[in-house]
Amino acid sequence: MRRHTLESDFYSFQDHLSARETEAVLALRDFFETQVRPVADDHWTRAEFPRHLVPGIAALGVLGPSWDETRHFENSAVFRGWAALEMARVDTSVATFVGVQSGLVMGSIGVGGSPEQRARWLPGLGSGETIGAFGLTEPLSGSDSARGLRTTATRRGEDWVLSGEKRWIGNGTFADVVVTWARDTADEQVKGFLVPTTTPGFSATKIEGKQALRSVQNADIVLRDVVVPEELRLQRVSSFRDVATILRLTRAEVAWQAVGNSIGAYEAALAYALRREQFGKPIAAHQLVQDKLASMLGNITASIAVCVQVSRLLDEGRQRDEHSAMAKAFTTTRMRETVAWAREVLGGNGIVLEHGVARHFADAEAIYSYEGTREMNSLIVGRAITGHAAFV
Repeated sequence: MRRHTLESDFYSFQDHLSARETEAVLALRDFFETQVRPVADDHWTRAEFPRHLVPGIAALGVLGPSWDETRHFENSAVFRGWAALEMARVDTSVATFVGVQSGLVMGSIGVGGSPEQRARWLPGLGSGETIGAFGLTEPLSGSDSARGLRTTATRRGEDWVLSGEKRWIGNGTFADVVVTWARDTADEQVKGFLVPTTTPGFSATKIEGKQALRSVQNADIVLRDVVVPEELRLQRVSSFRDVATILRLTRAEVAWQAVGNSIGAYEAALAYALRREQFGKPIAAHQLVQDKLASMLGNITASIAVCVQVSRLLDEGRQRDEHSAMAKAFTTTRMRETVAWAREVLGGNGIVLEHGVARHFADAEAIYSYEGTREMNSLIVGRAITGHAAFV
């Protein structure tokens, strides 16, 4: 019999999902336990993405629901967040792949694309037959993308010519299309383009030597006078504000990923504490270990509560930038603390993959930084509560 709720869901937040959503979560949990967990450490070690899993993930319906003019998502934002939690609990690299494909790429087309663009691109992305990447961050532009984006787009008749570089582009080495953000040389506004990776002048090189999210295929991308037709420009994007709208939608799901990564480390630490004996009894029977476990569970519980509420605000159409920013900043800070305690519970074994904590410990550093650092998200919240922008 499938376990209905996670033991780490101490306050049973999952009970707020509908019956249909609960069944979908259980199916997702089964798939990740039986198909993803057995290969996660090996692919992480070899820095290779388990592409053979993509069809099975797509069959679970988490690569993005249908999009039309009147209905944005079939499932609630709480469900989508819980799905991100379940995936990151087992393998944050795979959760990141899904987040890029479904949230950033399909979200960009859903928010910024015309009806024709949505009809052309979303079905293939949703089935996993087409792989997408999201090209915003640059070698010299990360937190300051709103002002510092250097990739340019120049209109020439019915075409656009894109030139520049991108960095840290997830899925970049095997994507079929990259949502590429560039500054229009005519009006200085940021615009979005769907760039097929077979386009002349486009190249992607895998970033080597990562010590977090090693299975994610991050790439350095170079665009040398890449020509794309007007029909591949996202028709409903006219400035960076539209990009910010997409990031607000996905940032909250990254907060859920942080909780999932925390849970993965906590569950591994608890299992280890129950079987590891020192001084004649399991270390789980020692006060200091219990204190760490209780503190970890407290972090997880508070973080789930934050995520559930920010997702409810999205479902109700009331979520603002500062809401998702606070969720991302809070949950990733608590995650960093939680995975460190989990590593401490395991002692020296905490740095060995086979005991289940080391990968979550390392991956936490990437989640802590992407989709806006803690500092940048804190400044978004600070601007909202004071009325003063303090970014520079």
